[in-house]
Amino acid sequence: GHVGGSLGETSALAFLIGGAYLLIRRYIDWRTPLSYLGTVALLSGVFYLISPHQYGTPLFSLLAGGLMLGAFFMATDPVTTPVTKLGRWIFGLGAGIVVVVIRNWGGYPEGVMFSILLMNAFTPLLDRYIKPRIFGSKAL
Repeated sequence: GHVGGSLGETSALAFLIGGAYLLIRRYIDWRTPLSYLGTVALLSGVFYLISPHQYGTPLFSLLAGGLMLGAFFMATDPVTTPVTKLGRWIFGLGAGIVVVVIRNWGGYPEGVMFSILLMNAFTPLLDRYIKPRIFGSKAL
């Protein structure tokens, strides 16, 4: 059509609708996409305020590339994401940082896949060191 981009990169509205459906049906946890998209928006906003001629706006960063696809459909894979709530927050935060770094200073224009793969590699560590509280025990 009229918008350039690869498959899965051109219709952010469709991904928002699909993500909302998955959230409403409770197929995915809201923490991972929120922390992922929020980190990208926050860091992109900071860099845009520092140098608006060099970096894109936060809205551009959220809607460009496969970020919406990655946030709602790839980063929330139940097999490769952390089991704890805090682990999911950290997973999304780390993936957001990595995608902003790759997009701004890396050799590839798009870093969504690499950010999710890298954080998937850290999932066993997150699961090991961020353990849920045992039922009936006191919180620290």
